[in-house]
Amino acid sequence: MRKHILAMGLALGLSLPTFANADNYVIDTKGAHASVNFKVSHLGYSFTVGRFDKFEGKFTYDPKDIEASSVDVVVDTDSVDSNHAERDKHIRSDDFLDVSKFPKATFKSTKIIDKGDGMFDIVGDLTLHGVTKPVTIVASFIGAGKDPWGGQRAGFSGLTKLELADFGIPVMGASSYVDMELYVEGVKQ
Repeated sequence: MRKHILAMGLALGLSLPTFANADNYVIDTKGAHASVNFKVSHLGYSFTVGRFDKFEGKFTYDPKDIEASSVDVVVDTDSVDSNHAERDKHIRSDDFLDVSKFPKATFKSTKIIDKGDGMFDIVGDLTLHGVTKPVTIVASFIGAGKDPWGGQRAGFSGLTKLELADFGIPVMGASSYVDMELYVEGVKQ
């Protein structure tokens, strides 16, 4: 009888789906170990750079199965900071981001493609200025391990280019696009 119960338990265990070993992380914005940065051409002569100061997010990461990972981020568009108060006021206006109408931008991954050697593409839906479009972030793994406070962390960088017209945002000066540079460090939960 005992062997029969053990055999049934083993058979049941083998028939159940296996679950990924992805770990859950919260993006460390409190410690300023993450940033959402942008770069846009200024008249074709130089670049204006800036960032969004307020955002939050989470991700799952499984180094043995990158494609089982995911990313979910919310950005406060009112927190745009180009190091120039008058320009920021204009970027927030209905001429560009229209933050009173669209106070949040969101990104939710739909697929992670492992490219090997710590490189991968994060494909997902970006909602910006009330428009949702698929975008791809070219990402790289920076590192993971213990932190000095007894926790575990993992860090990544990413790049993507956004065509402003795709999101109903008028051209800013001479540029029809903005380059996004992302740095994400998460604390394992």
